[in-house]
Amino acid sequence: MTEGPIARQMIFFAMPLLLGNLFQQLYNAVDSAVVGHYVGDLALAAVGSSTSLINMIVNLFMGIAVGGSVVISQYYGARDQKGLHDAIHSVLAFSVMAGIAVTVIGYFMTPQILVWMDTPENIMPMSVEYLQIIFLGGMATVFYNMGSGLLRALGDSKRPLYFLILASLLNIVLDVLFVAGFNTGVGGAALATIISQAVSAVLILVVLIRTDEEYKVTLRDIRVYPKQMAAVIRVGLPSGIQNAIVGFSNVIVQSSINIFGEIAVAGCSAYIKIDGFVILPVMSMSMTLTTFVGQNIGALNYDRVKKGMKTGLLMGVGITLALSVCLQFLGGLLLRIFSSDPEVISYGLLMMRIESLGYFLLAISHCLAGTLRGVGLTRVPMVIMVLCWCGARVVWIVLLGRQLHNLSLVLAGYPISWFLSAVLLAVYFWKMDWIHYYEKTMRR
Repeated sequence: MTEGPIARQMIFFAMPLLLGNLFQQLYNAVDSAVVGHYVGDLALAAVGSSTSLINMIVNLFMGIAVGGSVVISQYYGARDQKGLHDAIHSVLAFSVMAGIAVTVIGYFMTPQILVWMDTPENIMPMSVEYLQIIFLGGMATVFYNMGSGLLRALGDSKRPLYFLILASLLNIVLDVLFVAGFNTGVGGAALATIISQAVSAVLILVVLIRTDEEYKVTLRDIRVYPKQMAAVIRVGLPSGIQNAIVGFSNVIVQSSINIFGEIAVAGCSAYIKIDGFVILPVMSMSMTLTTFVGQNIGALNYDRVKKGMKTGLLMGVGITLALSVCLQFLGGLLLRIFSSDPEVISYGLLMMRIESLGYFLLAISHCLAGTLRGVGLTRVPMVIMVLCWCGARVVWIVLLGRQLHNLSLVLAGYPISWFLSAVLLAVYFWKMDWIHYYEKTMRR
């Protein structure tokens, strides 16, 4: 990505990422749709109430994976083969340790955390069953995402996509087979998910081992290399902490929705699945910008970095505005994929109307943060997003939404926090001398 037409390269690189994220999102969305129609609205609420907790724990390690992709893309852009080898094997070693941590912590803490989240009693048993099975597949989830991020940092966004498509289709088949065919309930949906994720993780590992490229993985070399691992942690830990803290704020939001009852939980959970698809383009563009900036700054193409940032930002904002308009016409139809209950749909439409107002602000935040991470400036996006997406959001929810027992005010915490982060990131970005920062810190 260090030469050639910028817009064309970014689109062709982002499209596989978009499709990959689309199929990744299908995992939990298909679980919700299948259990909603074949088991009922209580099962839909149980699966939906679990999503924020899953994301909070897993996203901690996915944020650290961002550090791995930045360091790897910079070694790759600089043609440092030894550094590339050590960074790749350090990332894989870390993914094994992270996978074990996700499994153990998630499985044993699930019941207590669901209590802290004010999960309605009538969906508690199903929520616990679904979550504990999901966390048993934590190793596969972390390893696939770390491995696919590694390949994308090297410019290969196609093979992770192919494996994810295969795994997503397998998940759909297994969901229907287990839930509708064998009547296994939410546990069957969770089992289908972890089997599918394990398949994609194994395929990624096979590619890395069997390739003849300079990024070939040797199993006996998988260990922590201090210099490269330190760089990965230095760059990635702020993103990981950011993701975990922001994920915690979403757990607070979910717990605030839970107090309005299982129908409200089901309706908002249904829209959250749609929301996950709507934000995919900007998430893909943010990931593209991180890789694009990482490779070009490693190659000292500073002017190209500036042009790429502007191109990515315009595309991200434009797409989210178009999707926000489409939601106004298709929201009800999309919600019926998950439930036919008019009351459930009405709660979903309420959330859609409030959140769609601020999606373009989310696009600005993600694109600017993706650019800064590519440079290696991950602490500032972390601080800004933690303050806005966690601090301001939680304060808003606790002082207004929960105290006034008003669901609309609870949900308004999202666009308000996106507005604050977009403004602060924009002010910082235009004043920061990022070339000086890179020359002083990342190249030494």
